[in-house]
Amino acid sequence: VQLQASGGGLVQAGGSLRLSCAVSGRTSRSYVMGWFRQAAGKEREFVSAISWSGDTIYYADSAKGRFTISRDFAKNTVDLQMDSLRPEDTAVYYCAAKRHYSDNYDSNQEYNYWGQGTLVTVSS
Repeated sequence: VQLQASGGGLVQAGGSLRLSCAVSGRTSRSYVMGWFRQAAGKEREFVSAISWSGDTIYYADSAKGRFTISRDFAKNTVDLQMDSLRPEDTAVYYCAAKRHYSDNYDSNQEYNYWGQGTLVTVSS
């Protein structure tokens, strides 16, 4: 499975960005797709996850009400719409895939495949 993240950039506080993760290779309905981020000097943290069917969605508290994760079945992508961005959202954002659903959807150790990351910078 290959993941290719895109859509990062520089935006002012209060602005929006839409990240996209293109998925290729052999997948199955049991997959869970996630977005994580890592700010400079900090550990990688969970942002959001979505089941392969799109029926089940999770958000970190920091993302609730501002970010929206979705699946584009036609393009085979996982998108993250980020609104009301804050300077503390500045980080490299990674998309990831795990082969099987589990309760540990927010643990980066559970994910089997990772994209290369895309940088999001929010200026104040």
